This record gives sequence, structure tokens and C-alpha cells, in this order.
Amino acid sequence: MFDLEPGKLIVIAIVALIAIPSKDLPRVLRSLGQFSGKMRRMAAEFQGQFMEAMREAELDDLRKEVSEMRDAVKESVKLDVAFDPMAEARKQITGAITGDAERSPAQTPHPEEPPASRGLPDFRIGRRSRAGPRSRWRLEG
Repeated sequence: MFDLEPGKLIVIAIVALIAIPSKDLPRVLRSLGQFSGKMRRMAAEFQGQFMEAMREAELDDLRKEVSEMRDAVKESVKLDVAFDPMAEARKQITGAITGDAERSPAQTPHPEEPPASRGLPDFRIGRRSRAGPRSRWRLEG
């Protein structure tokens, strides 16, 4: 705070001994100690208030982040409610039993077209050859 080196303190003490009479010196030193104590308490109080303000600012930021995360979780829960595979399966099974099966786009049968016309090789397993029981399956195509 004050740049007081030991040399400067000795000079101040000598001037104080010359300027202040010896009978008033204890009273002056006592009041100087009280003043320095008040200054330290004020500095500590200011530092404490400053640190408290910093913690409150951090808490506000943390509260904001927590509320954003809570909102994100609520959104994901809404999405999870929309995607319920058990309800989907239950609906399909019930529909299959009653004969009103709703087919999803993935389950709709495609018209049978030969795989070669789609540009894919035909890997259907054919019959066993007449070579015997140890012969392997042959691929038709």
C-alpha cells in the first residue's frame, strides 16, 4: 500500500521522537495503532464485499447455465415422449391381431422387381447341386 522500507521507517521514528514530547509519545503510538487497525478492518471489509459480489456474479452465471440445461432436458423429454417404441409396437401388434395393421413406410412391401434391374447382384441361395450331400450351396445368378 504505502511503500515503506525499513530505512524510511527509521527516519520517521527519529522525526517522531524529536517532534513529539516523550510524555505524549505512548498516546500518539496508541492512536496510530488504532488508526492502522481501523484501516486494516476497512480494507478487509471492502475485500470481503468485493469477493461476495464476485461470488454472486458467479452464482448468477451458474443459475443461468442450470436453467438453460433444465430447459434442454425438458425439450429432450418432450422428444422422448413423442418417440415411444413400446406404444408403436403395441399399436402394430394390436393392428395385426384385428387385421387393421398400419404399415410404416419401412414395412410397406415394394413391388417385386428383379435385383439385377436395380443394379444389385442376385445372391439368392439356390438348390443343392446333384454332386452329393457334401456339396455346397450354389448361388444363382
